[in-house]
Amino acid sequence: MPEADVRRQASELKFRDPAKARALAEKLARLCEAIGREPIQVMHVCGTHEQAIAKYGLRTLLPKPLDLIMGPGCPVCVTDLPEVDEAVALAEDGKLIATYGDMLRVPGTSKSLAEAQAEGARVEVVYSAAQAVELARSTDEDVVFFATGFETTAVATAAIALEDALPGNFSILSAHKYVPPAMELVAQIPQTKVEGFLAAGHAATITGWGIFEDLVERFGIPVVVGGFEPLDIMAGLVRLVELIRDNSKTVVNMYPRCVTRAGNTVAQQQMWSVFRTAGGMWRGIADVPDGSLRLRDEFAHLDARKKYKIDISRLLQHAPSALTEQCICGAIMSGLATPTDCALFGKECEPTNPVGACMVSSEGTCKIWYQYGGHPEL
Repeated sequence: MPEADVRRQASELKFRDPAKARALAEKLARLCEAIGREPIQVMHVCGTHEQAIAKYGLRTLLPKPLDLIMGPGCPVCVTDLPEVDEAVALAEDGKLIATYGDMLRVPGTSKSLAEAQAEGARVEVVYSAAQAVELARSTDEDVVFFATGFETTAVATAAIALEDALPGNFSILSAHKYVPPAMELVAQIPQTKVEGFLAAGHAATITGWGIFEDLVERFGIPVVVGGFEPLDIMAGLVRLVELIRDNSKTVVNMYPRCVTRAGNTVAQQQMWSVFRTAGGMWRGIADVPDGSLRLRDEFAHLDARKKYKIDISRLLQHAPSALTEQCICGAIMSGLATPTDCALFGKECEPTNPVGACMVSSEGTCKIWYQYGGHPEL
């Protein structure tokens, strides 16, 4: 194709067109009117979606009957207390902990990694699993990569684990989570009454959209895979509400420029050769069967849980603070509450002094709503 034609086609990929957004909003309103009841409750499970929805004020365009809620789409927020405690205990035992920046202030049972660091523990922020390996190569200290995130970052961790000649002082403490089982769990919570899911396009780039077919078949809830530009989200919601109107139980891919049915099969092969699924708590929500990713036995030499004796008992001696007990992050991530339902939101709990994990991460609902507002009144 001539270069001029390529440039012309690229220029036509516009995802922030106000006129198109209004047209999509009007179509949503007509669809909701045709359904003729409220609320029509749909859930997205992605912090990046929530960032775009809040930043661009998309909820102001939604018709009143449509209730768009964020589910457990923040990997930092669902990292459970004992997993943070393990990282803190290793840090206090003299290991150098390498992790992503959002994890530093996530509360454990009695302290965060940032608090352990202030007391003298070694904690370094890295931006990739590869950087954690380079850190291990640059020192004689034992380096533990506290690995968090969903499928997208688990693939990067797996790629590192498969490398030859990793330094002997490097290990992985996996707190990676796997999203599809959590969506299934939410689908079974009667109180949420979720009628459709807007699934995360970047995760589906890895897994493919076909992975949601089993969920749709088992629970009769339609799924639309959506991108992250404002018009991506609005178009995804239009398609999802159409499926609800038509009582169509199916999966629709509205992010075809990145997502296929099969996904990235090479990345999948790497991830599943390194990780296995395991049950585990998602903070504040529930024990999610197959919702955690743990290293396979073949990678025991890299598994910090097997390489070191991790004693978190000393961290469990202090009861959570009264403020921590009031935090409703779990209900927010389950779609049962919004940040403004929490008495702490924007008062005792704000980004410089977070009480709960939802206020820590850039993908956390509370931090996003604090920054942009969730239901702004224009």
